[in-house]
Amino acid sequence: MHRVLILYTEAPDPDSYAEHVEVANKVPNAVFRHGKVTGAAMGEQTHAYFAEYEFADADAFKAGVRSDEFMAAGKDVADRGLPMPTVEFVELA
Repeated sequence: MHRVLILYTEAPDPDSYAEHVEVANKVPNAVFRHGKVTGAAMGEQTHAYFAEYEFADADAFKAGVRSDEFMAAGKDVADRGLPMPTVEFVELA
């Protein structure tokens, strides 16, 4: 299983993000989730909001992140003026 992990240091505007979710949900082969970060195991949390795309396997991941829809979702974040997140690719063991 593969994921794209998206971490925001500040929470995005809820209304604008709700519209962004409509764009994010169009990425093929993916399940999109998002939510508020509520704390950290030790010390202050460093992120306020997270999102993720989950892909069943490497082929689905490769197709998803190379898709026009994935690129459109990234562009949508910038176009809406949402906080720029950290984006990481994860392969689950």
